[in-house]
Amino acid sequence: MEFIWFIVIGGVAGWLAGLLFKGSGFGILGNIIVGILGGFVGGWLAGLLEINFGGLLGQLLVAAGGAIVLLWVVSLFKRK
Repeated sequence: MEFIWFIVIGGVAGWLAGLLFKGSGFGILGNIIVGILGGFVGGWLAGLLEINFGGLLGQLLVAAGGAIVLLWVVSLFKRK
């Protein structure tokens, strides 16, 4: 059951990041991938900054924040 929540949170986080970061997302599969990777990035950054969010909303905020950072880094490499 945790895996399903992981996918759902990743999808929502990727969708939010796509909306907030100049775009409408990458489709459902792309949003899930960006959200999951963003969850790892956000968790890593939150650990470095010693920030502890609990609960479902906290996990969603960390994953969306990580996805936004991930999209920002990707946009740096896409610019010509």
